[in-house]
Amino acid sequence: QHQREDVKGVAIPAQPEALQGFLKSLPFQLTPAQHRCVREIISDLEQGTPPMNRLLQGEVGSGKTVVALAALLQVAAAGYQGAIMVPTEVLAEQHFLTVRRLLEGLADPAQSEFQLSITLDPLPKPITVGLLLGSMTAKQKREMHGLLSEGALDVIIGTHAIIQDDVDIPRLGLAVVDEQQRFGVMQRAALRRRGYSAHLLVMSATP
Repeated sequence: QHQREDVKGVAIPAQPEALQGFLKSLPFQLTPAQHRCVREIISDLEQGTPPMNRLLQGEVGSGKTVVALAALLQVAAAGYQGAIMVPTEVLAEQHFLTVRRLLEGLADPAQSEFQLSITLDPLPKPITVGLLLGSMTAKQKREMHGLLSEGALDVIIGTHAIIQDDVDIPRLGLAVVDEQQRFGVMQRAALRRRGYSAHLLVMSATP
C-alpha cells in the first residue's frame, strides 16, 4: 500500500528500436505470452508511478529470463541500471550464462569471466552486464563495486552480495528477483532501496 500510494516512481521511457534490435538478434521468436508480458512491463516502466510490482510466473524453461532481459535492456538503454538477484551462487552463474547465450548475437569480442558488453543499435555506447558473487576475491568485488557505483555497469546479476551495505547502484531503475519465495520481504525491500523507488519484477516457477 505504501509503495502504491506514497511513493513516486521513475518514469522510464520506452526504447522500441533497442528492443527490436534485441529481439531480432535472438535465434528464436518470442511466444505471444512473452510478447504480452514484455509489453505490459514496458508500459508499467513508462508510467513510472506507482513503481511496478509484478510477478512473472512460468514453469522452469518457459522463458522468464528472456522477458526479464528485454525489460532490463530497456532500462539500460534509457540510462538506468538493472539488477537480477537470485538465492544461490549456482543460480546466479546459471543466469549469467543464460544471459550471455541470449546476447551472443550482440556481444563484443572482449569479454571476461564476470563481465560482458553488447552493442545495441541505435545506442551510442555499449551495454555492460556483470556478475557479483560473495565467493569472489576482495579485489574482484572492489572492481565490480566501483563499476556499479560509477554507473559503468548497466546490469548486475548476483546473490545477496548485491544488497550488502558497501554496494551502491545509484541509478537502479529495475530490480528483478528470481525464485522470490526464497527471499524475505526485507531482502526484496533492501534491493529496491538501492535505487530511487526502483521498479520490481519477481519471477517464480511456483504458482
